[in-house]
Amino acid sequence: MSEEDGLIYAYRLDGKGGGAEIGWNEIANPSNAQVTWVHLHFESDRARRWLRQESGLPDFVSEALLYDETRPRCVSVGDGLLITMRGVNLNPGANPEDMVQLRLYVDANKVVSVRRRRLMAVQQIRDDIAAGKGPGDPAEFVVAVTSGLMERMGPVIGDLDDRIDDIEDRVLQSSDARLRGELWQLRRQAIALRRYIAPQREAMARLVTEKLSWLDPQTGQRLREVADRVTRYVEDLDSARERAAIVQDELTTRLTETMNRNMYVLSIIAAIFLPLSLLTGLLGINVAGIPGEKWPWAFTTVGIGVVVLGVAEYYLFRKLRWL
Repeated sequence: MSEEDGLIYAYRLDGKGGGAEIGWNEIANPSNAQVTWVHLHFESDRARRWLRQESGLPDFVSEALLYDETRPRCVSVGDGLLITMRGVNLNPGANPEDMVQLRLYVDANKVVSVRRRRLMAVQQIRDDIAAGKGPGDPAEFVVAVTSGLMERMGPVIGDLDDRIDDIEDRVLQSSDARLRGELWQLRRQAIALRRYIAPQREAMARLVTEKLSWLDPQTGQRLREVADRVTRYVEDLDSARERAAIVQDELTTRLTETMNRNMYVLSIIAAIFLPLSLLTGLLGINVAGIPGEKWPWAFTTVGIGVVVLGVAEYYLFRKLRWL
C-alpha cells in the first residue's frame, strides 16, 4: 500500500481498539462483522475510481469527497454522516494557518477518509490502532478525529497569544517600526485561522445534534465537549485579532508622536537660525558699503551680536512656551 496507488492505509477494526491492516483485495470484500476504515489520497486516480465506481457510496457523497475545495460541514446521509474538517498544517516547513482538509464519510459499518496532505491527527489514530488503543467503532472514530484536530489547534493559537503578549510588552518599552511587520503577520495568521475554524464550529454544532443509530448519548456528550473547544478557539482568535489591532494602533500612535516631536525640534532649530542666517547672509554678500568693513573688531562684534541674538530668541521661545 502506498499513496501512489491511492490507498494510504486501511484497517478492519476489531471493536477493542485494535485492527488488522488490509489492502485493496480485502476492501473489495467487505465484512459485515467488522468496521472497515479506508484512508485514501485525494489526487490518486485509483482512489477516485474506487470512490466513484466500487465504494458503493451515493454519487453525491463520492463527488463531495473529491471536491477540490469545500467548507467545513456536517451533512447526514441516511444513517451516515458526510463530514469535512480542517486541521492546522504541522508538516515540516509548512505554515500552521495553511490548514489541511480532511473529508469523511461514516456510517455504522465503514469509515472512508480522504486527504491531500498528511494530518497528524489521522496518523495518531493509525498509531493507536496499531497499539491496540484506537477507536473501536465509527462513533469513537469520529470523536477521535475531531478531538485530535482540535488538540493540535490549541498550541498554535496559544503561541499566537504569547507572541502578541511579547510584542505588546516591546511596544510599551520602545517604539520600533520593525514591529509593524510582525504585527501584520500575526493579524494575518489570526484571520486565516479564524476563516477556517469558524465554519468548523458550525459543523460541530450540527454534528452534536445528529440522531443516528450508531451515535449513542455518551458519544454525543464527548462531541459536545469538542464543539465547546472549537467555540473557545474562535473566541480566542477574535480576541487575538482585536488585541493585535489595538497594539498596532498604539505603535502607530507612538511612532507618529516620535516623528512629530522630531519635526518640532527641527522647526525650532530652523526658527532660531533663520534670522541669524539672514544677518550673516547680508554681511557676506561681498559688495562695497558693508558697515565696519575696515574696522578690525567688526567680526568679533558681529559674532557677539549673533550669540546675543540667538540667546534672546531662545528666551523668547521659552516665554512663548514653544520650548
